[in-house]
Amino acid sequence: MARPQGTKTWIEVSRGALRANAAALKRSAPNSRLICVVKSNAYGHGTAETVRALRGRADWFAVDSLAEAQAVRSAAAAEPVLILGYTLHENLKAAVRSGFRLTVYNPETARQLAVLATARHPAHVHLKIETGTSRQGILEDDLPALLRILRRNPHVIVEGASTHFANIEDTTDSSYARGQLRRYLKAVAVIESSGRPVAVKHTACSAAAILFPETHFDAVRTGIALYGLWPSAETKVSARSSGRSLELRTALVWKTLVAQVKALPAGTPVSYGLTEKLTRRSNVAVMPIGYWDGLDRGLSSVGHVLIRGRRAKILGRVCMNMCVVDVTEIPGVRPEDEAIIIGPQKEERIAAEEVARQLGTINYEVVTRINPTLPRVLVA
Repeated sequence: MARPQGTKTWIEVSRGALRANAAALKRSAPNSRLICVVKSNAYGHGTAETVRALRGRADWFAVDSLAEAQAVRSAAAAEPVLILGYTLHENLKAAVRSGFRLTVYNPETARQLAVLATARHPAHVHLKIETGTSRQGILEDDLPALLRILRRNPHVIVEGASTHFANIEDTTDSSYARGQLRRYLKAVAVIESSGRPVAVKHTACSAAAILFPETHFDAVRTGIALYGLWPSAETKVSARSSGRSLELRTALVWKTLVAQVKALPAGTPVSYGLTEKLTRRSNVAVMPIGYWDGLDRGLSSVGHVLIRGRRAKILGRVCMNMCVVDVTEIPGVRPEDEAIIIGPQKEERIAAEEVARQLGTINYEVVTRINPTLPRVLVA
């Protein structure tokens, strides 16, 4: 057990799984750089821990913000760091001076960079092209004007151009994504015709990296698959049917401990609101984990945990710092027995996808919403 001393709830992250997944993704796009996306606390896995595991295996790292980029750098990563999200004007100077790559798509940011960039501290820009997701990105009609702003300063280097697919994970029909790809290539032609060759073209998220070699270009941006989680069931089906399937190893195991075990008579209500009453004499275990930790309240009376390799149903409402589970059918449960929220124990497993189905959401949300203050521990 890798539990940090004094800790009731923690996350174990497999160094071997992260490295194996990175290698598998690299094999799926052998001629492209591997940009490992570690935004949002590395999808809940811990930024520092993930970066340490992947140093020397990632070609680049990608994050959402300046603060996240600084966290990657603090983990002693020498690889380039690309900021994918919006960078506040007040943070642009620090980002440029640190050598971080910046995603740019609006004239206001471009004007700021045209002033800030110097020979000593050039601004490395990746233009985000709007091709059909309707999020951040440069519209086709606005691209020439933006390029004119960037040309004001020769130390603003248009290093890359990117886009993001809107419907490549949730469908087996790739027609919309292929339309986006055509629009992206048209925009790249406009950039390069202005005299700025694009050295790093990148469009592929995890699903595209696995399914569509034509999206690989110079780099692939892999997020969810890096952590051993499939982007969607559709992606997995499409990969298998096309012969492009790869082996992904789940990297995260979320653990807690039993705090108390007691016997209660039939008819006893459990937890806030009296929403569930015991239908039989039951043994229940109190767990020191709740929605503050990221155990969603939607799992009340629905979810399970694993104790001694057996499933224990959550009884009543999940509280802020506690929940109660039914251990009547699990003999010998004692305080400080290890319990699994997500991950395997003996022959049983609770997957992030299972929890996501119970909550009506996706595996991304389940893992990224684990409280970032909980300790992450790298294990083999």
